[in-house]
Amino acid sequence: MAEDPVTPPRPGLKNSLADGKPPTTEEMIRLISGSTPHSRELGLEVVHSARGMAIMRLPWHERLVGNPDELVLHGGVVTTLLDSVCGMATMSARQPPERIVTLDLRIDYQRPATPHLDLFARAEVTKMTRTIAFLSAVAYQDDPKDTVALATGTFMFVGSRKKKSGPRTGGDAGGKKPA
Repeated sequence: MAEDPVTPPRPGLKNSLADGKPPTTEEMIRLISGSTPHSRELGLEVVHSARGMAIMRLPWHERLVGNPDELVLHGGVVTTLLDSVCGMATMSARQPPERIVTLDLRIDYQRPATPHLDLFARAEVTKMTRTIAFLSAVAYQDDPKDTVALATGTFMFVGSRKKKSGPRTGGDAGGKKPA
C-alpha cells in the first residue's frame, strides 16, 4: 500500500471530536497511542504513520525482561508491540479511521532482542476488503533486515459500534419467540 502522508490534524483535538466530524488519522493515532494502561505501562510510542502503515517503538527497560539471566525481553512484550503496530496500521488505512479488532496474529520469533536496545516494529496493510485487513509486520532493533520477529495478522473493521435505541425485537438469543 502506498505511503501517503496522514491527514494533518485539525487544531484542538477535543474541539474537533466534539464538533461531530470524524477524527483524522493523526487524531486517532494520538487518541490510541498510550491511551490504554497497558500501552502506557510498556511505553509504546508511535514513531511514524502513513495510510496503511505504522512504525512503533518500545523503549528497553529492565522491568520488561522475561529472562533475567540474559536480560531478554519477554515474548509477550514483543507480541503486544506487534499487535499494536498492526492495529495502528489497520486503523490508518481508512478515512475516517474505524474501530478494529484482531482476528488472527501469527508471530515467528527469529532471535532474542539484544538487551538495552529499543525494539521497533513496522506494519503494513498488504490487502484490504470491505471488512478485513491483512498485514505483515517486522520487529527489529538497529537494522530492519536483522529481524527479532516476523508477524502476519488479520484485523476486522467494526465501525463505530453505535448502540441501537429502543427495545429489542425478535425473541431470545436463540432467535425464537418466547411461548
